[in-house]
Amino acid sequence: MSSGSPAPRLRTVEVDGGPMTVGEWGPEDGTPVLAVHGITASLAGWSLLAAALPEVRLVAPDLRGRGRSNVLPGPYGLDRHAADLEQLLDGLGLDRVVVVGHSMGAFVGVRLVGLAPDRVAALVLVDGGIALPPMPAPAPGARPEDVLGPAAQRLTMTFADRSAYHDFWRAHPAFSGAWGPGVEAYVDHDLEGEEPHLTPSTRVEALATDIQQLAGGPRHDAGLAALRERGTPVTFLRAPRGLMDEPDGLYPPDAAADLVAQVPQLRATEVDDVNHYTVLLGERGAEAVAAETRALLDR
Repeated sequence: MSSGSPAPRLRTVEVDGGPMTVGEWGPEDGTPVLAVHGITASLAGWSLLAAALPEVRLVAPDLRGRGRSNVLPGPYGLDRHAADLEQLLDGLGLDRVVVVGHSMGAFVGVRLVGLAPDRVAALVLVDGGIALPPMPAPAPGARPEDVLGPAAQRLTMTFADRSAYHDFWRAHPAFSGAWGPGVEAYVDHDLEGEEPHLTPSTRVEALATDIQQLAGGPRHDAGLAALRERGTPVTFLRAPRGLMDEPDGLYPPDAAADLVAQVPQLRATEVDDVNHYTVLLGERGAEAVAAETRALLDR
């Protein structure tokens, strides 16, 4: 993968409110895998996984309020994203898929199981999908970066050109020494507008709504119940380092223990030497996610 990562084929699929942009990699007759990105990310975050799984048809949308789908109107929320994914599968004629979700995308994957359990053949939760402590309600004037750091700070910024945006991301602690084609594709897809007024594409109001729903709740529990009742294979991959490359990850090492009690078939594993971002945007992480995804496809 070090020689580069493939560019996706872009298309749109109609969902409630308008067109959703979708990227696809791999053969059109390959086994379909639905990839669901994180809270301020986009479909471009999956390019290294696509390179590691060249035999599959990897389908990755820009979720509502992000990337090229940021024109889709609110309301936002994880249930809305799950409903969008069901419509996406309908629009592409895909009856049943393996779902890989990173961060918030893992939570959306659980909601999709609760909404349409027959559509999910297996689920890969990449450093997400296990309920997080409730976020405090945002105070008037609160900034998204108070929770997510530079990844959210950028949403209110303007950049003169792509080079300036690259420099912003290169300074992020999570990407120190990890800059590569996967990160660059991710960064470039994120911008909209014209120089010298380029802005990141994620809508702040989408982030503000979705981040409040990462603490679980009845709909999340319904998805877990559906996984348990159907015996749907589930794998949880933990990144040992956090959003800012800090030594404490988003989840503690034993985070999956309670979830295994609810979903006995869940398999938990740790990906060595990655953080919350490089578990997907670094080659080591992407190879690990690919291996776990392929293992589920081969079942």
